[in-house]
This record gives sequence, C-alpha cells and structure tokens, in this order.
Amino acid sequence: MSIKSDNRHLYLQVIDRLKQDIEEGLYKEREKLPSEFDLAKQLGVSRATLREALRILEEENVIIRRHGVGTFVNAKPLFTSGIEQLNSVTNMILQAGMKPGTVFLSSVTQGPTEEDVRRFSCSAEEGIVVIERVRTANGEPVVYCVDKLPEKILPESFTHDQESIFNVLEEEANKKITYAVAQIEPIGYHEKISPILECEPETALLVLKQMHYDEMDEPVLYSVNYFKADKFSFHVLRRRI
Repeated sequence: MSIKSDNRHLYLQVIDRLKQDIEEGLYKEREKLPSEFDLAKQLGVSRATLREALRILEEENVIIRRHGVGTFVNAKPLFTSGIEQLNSVTNMILQAGMKPGTVFLSSVTQGPTEEDVRRFSCSAEEGIVVIERVRTANGEPVVYCVDKLPEKILPESFTHDQESIFNVLEEEANKKITYAVAQIEPIGYHEKISPILECEPETALLVLKQMHYDEMDEPVLYSVNYFKADKFSFHVLRRRI
C-alpha cells in the first residue's frame, strides 16, 4: 500500500493516495481510518508527513478528526450549488433527487429593528414577519431557516405548509426575486440549532445570510439559513479580469 515516490512533496502524494482509497471504497463514509502509526507504516512515510496530509484533508472536509477517538472519513455532501446561483432550498433538495419537507417552528409579527428599517427601507411603524422553519430532505432535517419580510408583502393566503417562500412571493404577491446579496460563514456547534438539525458535536454549520431583491430593486426578503456542513457544499465561479 506504500505510495510510489514522484517529484512532489510526500505529503501531497499521501493526500492523493488517501483520496483515491476513499474514492475506490477502501475507506467508506464515516469509517474510522487506521491509527496514525499504522497508516504511516502502511504508506511508508513519517508520522510528521502523514499529519500534514491529514491536516489538509481535514481543511478540505475530506476527513474529520475527533479528539481522543480517531480520524473518520467525512460523508460527501448531498447537495451542491454555485453560490452565484440564486436557488431556493426547495430546488436544491429536488435537484438532489430527494423530497423536500418543512417543519414549521414559529411565526411572529413584530416591530422592525434598526437593522430592519435599514434593510427594507421601511418605517418604524411597519410590521416585520419573522418565520422560523426547518427544511427536511426525505424527512431528515438539513437546514434551519429564519426568514424576515415586511408584513405588507406577505400574502394573506400564505400558509406555513407552503414549501418555497420564493414561489409564494412570485405567484401570490407579484414579487419576483431576481438577485440577492449574500454572505456566507462557517460556525461550530450551535447550542440551539445543532440539536434541531441532529448534528454530531463536531459537525460544523454553514450560515448563509441573504438580502433578496425583486425586479424593481426593492428589498423583499432577508433570510438566514443554517446548513449542515456535511450535507451541503457551495462553490463559486471566479473569472479572471
């Protein structure tokens, strides 16, 4: 099983070999890898070289290291999307060939915060609807959603069992979302949200904050979505200018 030497740094060769072994099924998803001592011996490299390779693989979310327990193969993301593509959670789940679902948690109409007044360019007297939901794929919780929108925009016919707020706004409020300004950041274990999403303690979350605008450049929806990092992968296409 030892790697065949080439002109590259050894740790790069180890990375490629372990990725190949995972791809070929030698190590399966969520399976524990051999100990560092045994793995280094099998590959014919030093433990220092192996640790550098494992460090990079962990950064790439290929593996996950649990302190005092061992190193495990990470599950591949079920859902992937270009961050430049404005796609609803419902569509992401459908595109993965799974059935989307919604668990309604709460809905409240409240006065706008100072940040809401700035976001929506609204007055301090207008109502803001805050909706909390969990989105599921084949019954498994995968995204925790907090959506904010002006009360005057939300159709009276809206019910909490409707899957996509995008569709509700377009079909019932004549508000077609055409673009969004997004911010994405990783966070660790969240005391409230991680248990709801049935996350393991070491599972990170990806937080996507988006301000959505309609065809008239009017702000219509602010959302904060917490994605399970082991289920979702986002990428971006960058072009040289």
